[in-house]
Amino acid sequence: MQAKAILRNFRMSPQKVRLVADLVRGKPVAEALAILQYMPHKAAPEIARVIKSASANADHNFQMTPEDLVVKTIFVDAGPVLKRYMPRARGRGDRIIKRTSHITVVVDDGETL
Repeated sequence: MQAKAILRNFRMSPQKVRLVADLVRGKPVAEALAILQYMPHKAAPEIARVIKSASANADHNFQMTPEDLVVKTIFVDAGPVLKRYMPRARGRGDRIIKRTSHITVVVDDGETL
């Protein structure tokens, strides 16, 4: 059985978030949270929050035991892009791209229906 949680519009580029997400893919939930707890990256606490949410969804909605859960899939997609302008020399303006991410976590206990 699987449970899912999604964080949308996280204000960080998907490329940076994927570096952290790759470290916890396929690991048990407790181990993944332990890894993320001591990482210095800005994305680590947000990914941990989504993993906790998926674990809580599994516990509440499907009565799965949290100790058996494994991060089956975790992926990061690009969200909407904020476009801003910054003044430059001689009256010009450069476009600044502020990227956002959607983080999706699926946890699984290994059992099938």
